[in-house]
Amino acid sequence: MGMITNLKTRLTPFFAFLYSTAGFFVFFIFFLSCQNENNNKAVIDALPVTIQLDRFDLKFYDQSPEVIPGLKKEYPFLFPKQFSDSIWIKRQKDSLQLLLQKAVSEVYEDVAPLETKVSHLFKHIKYHFPKVKIPRVITLTNNVDYQIKTVYSDSLLLISLDTFLGTDHPLYEGIPNYVRKELDEKYIPSQIVEKFSAYTIPPTEDRTFLGQMLFEGKKLYLQDLLLPHEEDHLKIAYTEEELKWVRENEIYIWQYFIEKQMLYQTDPQWVERFLEPAPFSKFYLELDRNSPGRVGRWIGWQIVRKYRDLNPETSLEELLRLPAQQLFNQSKYKPKR
Repeated sequence: MGMITNLKTRLTPFFAFLYSTAGFFVFFIFFLSCQNENNNKAVIDALPVTIQLDRFDLKFYDQSPEVIPGLKKEYPFLFPKQFSDSIWIKRQKDSLQLLLQKAVSEVYEDVAPLETKVSHLFKHIKYHFPKVKIPRVITLTNNVDYQIKTVYSDSLLLISLDTFLGTDHPLYEGIPNYVRKELDEKYIPSQIVEKFSAYTIPPTEDRTFLGQMLFEGKKLYLQDLLLPHEEDHLKIAYTEEELKWVRENEIYIWQYFIEKQMLYQTDPQWVERFLEPAPFSKFYLELDRNSPGRVGRWIGWQIVRKYRDLNPETSLEELLRLPAQQLFNQSKYKPKR
């Protein structure tokens, strides 16, 4: 005993902590977690996925009309058959289109950093969804249609670069601030995941507010997996201040949902007020002016995260197919003050 006591007194505080059974167990779990994370990272980084942006925008604008027949063969999905070549020639010369393309060319003169980000993202997608095809990624301009910034299918990804010129770009003057804040290159990865998630997660037939909220929560949970190094405010397209607000008010948002008995209602107003993009969420209370939009998505995200913490053995495929009621019950979600 004397020898052991002697040894313990000579140990540093860190090793004294490890000496205890509980401390060793905690350290062992932490060590395994770090090892798994490092191993996963090594596997993901080694995946042979390299994305090169196909710059349709550069091939179409500032070019002669003679390029159009070739482009129609190369990109038939971008040229609806009901439109004649004269329409495309006119578009090539349209002053507004040329202004947009000039802005795109200036902001995206060098797309190598963006290609690296998108490649990194699709390495994660390939790791978690091995059967997914790596799509052809094409950039274009689309009249700053911020409701369709990206389009995803199983073999094709379209990115409208004119919707990612930067929040304060002069061309966005007149667009509402809550929309403008997302028109920035830093949101391209999360926007891609948003479209990938909608394509990948089985559509919910549950029209209750809870069902819709957890469908959005699953989409945001995929952001955690596919963009593990992104900050939460970028995943949900909040400012840092908006993220702080929902974190600090999570319990009050939840209490409001419960008091209004919203979870099992199918009234579309709840989706509009708390899930759809908006400058703020509509509680019809004084706090509205400080709240960000889509707080229901935030709550759904936290419920899915809580479920995952308690049920790590559930496969990703099972989780994405899990009925809302079962997921909610097993999450035991209850925000704390």
